[in-house]
Amino acid sequence: MRILLFTGKGGVGKTTLAAATGAALAARGRKTLVVSTDPAHSLGDAFGHTLGAEPSEVDALLSAVQIDSRTLVDTSWHRLRAELQSALAGAGLDTLDAEELTVLPGVDELLALTEVRRLAEDGPWETIVVDCGPTAETLRLLALPEAFSGYLTRLFSRRVTESVRRLGTHLDGLRALLTEPSVTTVRLVLTPERVVVAEARRTLSSLALRGIAVDGLIANRLMPAPGFWRGGAGSWLRTRRTQQDAVLAELSAAGFTAVSCVEHRAVEPVGLPALLEIADGLYRDGDPLDGNGTPVTPLLRVRPAPDGYTLRIAIPLTRDAEVDLARVDDDLAITVDGFRRLIALPESLRPCRITGAESDADGLVVSLAGNRGRG
Repeated sequence: MRILLFTGKGGVGKTTLAAATGAALAARGRKTLVVSTDPAHSLGDAFGHTLGAEPSEVDALLSAVQIDSRTLVDTSWHRLRAELQSALAGAGLDTLDAEELTVLPGVDELLALTEVRRLAEDGPWETIVVDCGPTAETLRLLALPEAFSGYLTRLFSRRVTESVRRLGTHLDGLRALLTEPSVTTVRLVLTPERVVVAEARRTLSSLALRGIAVDGLIANRLMPAPGFWRGGAGSWLRTRRTQQDAVLAELSAAGFTAVSCVEHRAVEPVGLPALLEIADGLYRDGDPLDGNGTPVTPLLRVRPAPDGYTLRIAIPLTRDAEVDLARVDDDLAITVDGFRRLIALPESLRPCRITGAESDADGLVVSLAGNRGRG
């Protein structure tokens, strides 16, 4: 099973590219399901096919579905909510408090992610392509399993009931699904504009913080090559393409050299023939599952140093990124541009203290001082 998650800033064309990738995988003989978790569903429009809350066939090996989170809340949340209420009551909270605490933000997104996992495990598909919401919603979606799991851990400490254990196992399963790079990877879609690229780079940092692998960057809606310029519009097209090329050059100079490009089309791509045409230009003779070679590195690498250790954190950082480091018990709290994650330190590093940090092309390097003989 492989799962590809497509995301990007709103309006960059991620739905079209997710649909095109699904169509290409099916055309190459893989039984493929394309799933939309974007609340503003447009996947059916891209396929030119009416989609509902259950998978329906678009072509011989291709199916698609638009997940309805509100329906999931009505049909599935009550079960998880009942388990959590039981766990809270077992921890000494009265029924009213338990009920209030289980009305949590993000339930819609958590259930959508649960539904993707169910489809992956129970369905006949070899590959699932997920058309996620815009990046902010996607980052919140991908953070939920860890956030909910941490919430349960801190709430109950050692007072773990069977219902908490089941819910924790469920959340851990979601997190494992997302952070296993041989199973799940992200394709980040952008348009060659500085504002969009800046958000894409911040998204790369945030995904790295969550241990989620990115296997491809796709620059969409590139102005056509000069051979297509005709008439009075040629000057405008030349200026626009020059600006886009400059942005792509800056992206390459920042270390993101493996960026696939898709040219803008005069006609909106709707239906399988148009989507397959886009996929042919994007993947050519390659395997759509291979991405475009964007490096995926381990989140943490520890090396001994004369006075302790160095901890390399593989996070793509922009020059103006705001980074904050702090110790929280046995965890290292990393905040990049407002996105925070607690990373459990290896046992050997827990007695150490942070003495400094610097960034380079490969991420963040944190210096830790302490007794290397401890732990």
